[in-house]
Amino acid sequence: MSAPDIISLEPATGAEIWRGKPCDVDEVVARARRAWPAWAAQPLTTRMELLRRFANEVRKEADTLARTIAREVGKPLWEAHNEVEAVIAKVEISIRACAERTSQRKLDSALQGKMALRHKPHGVLVVLGPFNYPCHLPGAHIVPALIAGNVIVFKPSEKAPASGELLARCFQRAGVSAAVMQFAPGGPGEGQRLVAHDGIDGVLFTGSAPTGIAINRKLATRPDKIVALEMGGNNAMVMWDTPKLADAAALIVQSAFATAGQRCTAARRLIVKASLYDQIVPLVKSLADRIIVGAPFDEPAPFMGPVIDNAAADGLSESFLYLMSHGGKAIKHLQRPTSTLPFLSPAIIDTTAMASRPDVELFGPILQVIKVDDFDQAIAEANNTRFGLAASLIGGSPQEYNRFWANMRAGIINWNRATVGPSHAAPMGGIGLSGNHRPTGYYAADYCAYPVTSGEMEQPRAVIGVGLKS
Repeated sequence: MSAPDIISLEPATGAEIWRGKPCDVDEVVARARRAWPAWAAQPLTTRMELLRRFANEVRKEADTLARTIAREVGKPLWEAHNEVEAVIAKVEISIRACAERTSQRKLDSALQGKMALRHKPHGVLVVLGPFNYPCHLPGAHIVPALIAGNVIVFKPSEKAPASGELLARCFQRAGVSAAVMQFAPGGPGEGQRLVAHDGIDGVLFTGSAPTGIAINRKLATRPDKIVALEMGGNNAMVMWDTPKLADAAALIVQSAFATAGQRCTAARRLIVKASLYDQIVPLVKSLADRIIVGAPFDEPAPFMGPVIDNAAADGLSESFLYLMSHGGKAIKHLQRPTSTLPFLSPAIIDTTAMASRPDVELFGPILQVIKVDDFDQAIAEANNTRFGLAASLIGGSPQEYNRFWANMRAGIINWNRATVGPSHAAPMGGIGLSGNHRPTGYYAADYCAYPVTSGEMEQPRAVIGVGLKS
């Protein structure tokens, strides 16, 4: 009995955009193992040149790729174009990171010898991609891993295979063979079999915490396999004293509702100084009321599109009702104009009075507001989560920001900046349920190769000076 097709539907219309068979996991891994020795033996400069050619292929296909991303995951066309630009930029950033973090070094050693530090690739790495950035986020693993000399089995999200397939074709047109960077479509079952396969040397994952935990648990007895997890967050913004309330409101709205709230760094909780509450909350609501929610190619261009599918929209609607029925007070209701499509309005709810706020990542356009009286309480509330990806302080003095930075448990801590849109030239990752201390971004080079130290001399030279009979 053959496996059912993988089918991708456009969130904005429900139309089918892609259909295909799931990969044969054993065949894919065997092919990758055969391809690895020759790829790893290529000079580093050759691999870098091929990745630069890949960037040029993406430039050639920029419009097609952006339109495919927009259709497949529902994001506005302007945002899809930004994602394509991030894919292109990742190549030069990864080349610089490779040179800085994993370069070959020579040091003096004893007896006039040398100590060498070089880095080796792991081998066959599985990259499991998310749907929200179906090209940029898997590319953030794939590009540095290929530069380091690994071969890749890329399983895109089953909700975004069309975008993943186009990305793979750009690699192939650049001269990276289909065996070195394999497109391996599939659902959760294929993902689980890839993770558990004895023929792979590691898993690079971006996605939800439950899936990341399952991967970590599956490979807990396999320390020989590299596991890099970049997961979500229950991220907090703390709103403190500032005269620039309109700017603060814009930062809050950007952080909470960009990409329909479907970013791992999106602000889920707004923690507000009580004396500012009546000033900032109406401004945030007023700005959120003006947000255009629409299909990717609508004119005027929407700020945000639908969430990924009806199941996600149903779950978010149920979560909002749960918050309301357990002490939350709606400031701006979550609305769904059409029950058959996953368009949602931005929603804001005050959860200050809730006895127990669920510590979960609501992956959509829902912002919780929590009122506090003092700065220590604000920091404590911001840290009241098992996650630890992103946090931002809006307003406050330099001294307060220093306290905030020192005490916040997060991998990205900002001041008067949005939580979303971190620099591609910086590490990207968090602690707690947000990651396993292997940040992607600029530090991806660290987990794509392992260091090898070598003591070296051109001729053997040694004496034993003690403990020998005369």
